[in-house]
Amino acid sequence: MDLQLEGRRALVTGASRGLGRAIAVALAAEGVDVIAVSRNPDRAPPPGAAAAAARGTLTNRRCDLADATAIDALGDVLETTDILVINTGGPPPGPISAVADSVWLGQFESLFLPAVRLTRGALPGMRRRGFGRILVVVSSGVLQPLENLGISNALRLSLVGWAKTLSAEVAGDGVTVNCIAPGRIATDRVAELDRGRATREGIDVAEVERQSRATIPLGRYGDPGEFAVVAAFLASPRAGYMTGGVVRVDGGLIRSV
Repeated sequence: MDLQLEGRRALVTGASRGLGRAIAVALAAEGVDVIAVSRNPDRAPPPGAAAAAARGTLTNRRCDLADATAIDALGDVLETTDILVINTGGPPPGPISAVADSVWLGQFESLFLPAVRLTRGALPGMRRRGFGRILVVVSSGVLQPLENLGISNALRLSLVGWAKTLSAEVAGDGVTVNCIAPGRIATDRVAELDRGRATREGIDVAEVERQSRATIPLGRYGDPGEFAVVAAFLASPRAGYMTGGVVRVDGGLIRSV
């Protein structure tokens, strides 16, 4: 299927690795000119065969999303952005009852407010052009809270409420707003969480992975590329009648209807 994305312009955050990088590569493959934003663009993998075959371009750019002035410096890019993919880093794990105010405030600043600030910069141009796609990468925890990830559960759920409200406000301008919820995708972040659980419980990482796979009907972790192609579809004109939703890419992990 031609996603009709040739010549569009995108900004993808958290794009030096994991889900953000996979989405950036998938969009470039569809002919999108992608600005891949991260705190550490030097850590991004070198262009591979997929990047070489891409019809669009992929350019790395440094930005700390917790710094409002750094987001302001992206103003020139945001004005011409058709597709905004908001992918923020995962908060630290731990019991939610023990989280200090300073940690809550810091995580709100780095996880929630960047979505608001980036969108504020991109929306005027999207509305003028009559086309825009805003995708927010959340977590399966917004539908089924994840143990030991209380900060993520709470703040990502607040992003879902924000995105749903925004979707109704901008729908008449040709702009859609959707959240996309990964299950256990094989990324560095998930590997870090698996190692952390293994340490806490005194078991092998292999046993953690075995137990995790047992909770997934498809019986395996997802590949970042599988997640990214869903994001690319949601970013396309083909998904023009989808807005205000939370789309799952979880191998059946989330048990609720």
